[in-house]
Amino acid sequence: MTTTLEAVRRVELAEIQEARERIAKTIVRTPLIRLELGPGYPDIRLKLENLQPINAYKLRGAANAVAMLSDSERKRGVWTISAGNAGQGVAYAARQASVPCTVVVIETAPTSKIERMKALGAKLILVPHEIAWKALEERSFPGVEGTFVHPFDDHNFITGHATMGLEILEDAPDIAAVIASIGGGGLITGVGSAIKALRPEIKVWGVEPETAAPAALSFARGSPQVFENWKASFVDGAGGRSVFPRMWERMTPVVDGYLVVSLEETKKAMRLMAEKARVISEGAGAMPLAAALNGKAGQGPIVAIVSGGNLDLKAFCELIEV
Repeated sequence: MTTTLEAVRRVELAEIQEARERIAKTIVRTPLIRLELGPGYPDIRLKLENLQPINAYKLRGAANAVAMLSDSERKRGVWTISAGNAGQGVAYAARQASVPCTVVVIETAPTSKIERMKALGAKLILVPHEIAWKALEERSFPGVEGTFVHPFDDHNFITGHATMGLEILEDAPDIAAVIASIGGGGLITGVGSAIKALRPEIKVWGVEPETAAPAALSFARGSPQVFENWKASFVDGAGGRSVFPRMWERMTPVVDGYLVVSLEETKKAMRLMAEKARVISEGAGAMPLAAALNGKAGQGPIVAIVSGGNLDLKAFCELIEV
């Protein structure tokens, strides 16, 4: 069965404001805190999306997408594909709406994410990363029924994420730049849409790990690319195998540039947040800070989006060991 996809279109400010009202009872309006680093460092603020009920920003998009399903779609149930955070978001929103949920999960997802999806009542199907990425491209998976909620290439999902941009501008109107990690591109498209609608002069930067940086490669070449030397790492929530052409079309108008950080820089950022702000961040949540610290996004004020904190505590401790 071939699905006819809605044409890519811009996320409008009115849609973002409506989404904000729609998801207000499900999500948390997360704090924006200044990271106190002393002289010689850029002025960095942390947007703490790790404090959402599922400890990740994906709840914003999931809550909006599930809320906008028709009655017949709700009866059929929903399914998604995830390394853990989108799955938790859709499972949480589906449980609140009494909608059955299935998640096709990348088998290397941290145990903490898998256990929490189970606890939220989702049926899980574990598959290798390349199978999950193929299913994302095809929007289908054998034997799974229900309405597919794409974890990034979905207008309603992206509009939910855009609500974060409104909060950032209210809490830090003086900012010069925002940095967000890129996995599929839904987060940066959403936040960038809100920022550019209200304050187009603010720079929006994407960041990826050196082991999986298709967006930076696409930017360098001017078209969506596959990242040939893709490698799995502890940064499981960002760094895709490729940039989907539809997502490239979404990102291009709202993203100013793409940064790449090393895994070592990411670990240092995780440790710094734990030491200075008592924040537990997963790898994808720490990359924006790593990018802000290397100075390529300017002296700020910069908002680094801490997109999630879903990481097994033992693994976190091992990663931040000096």
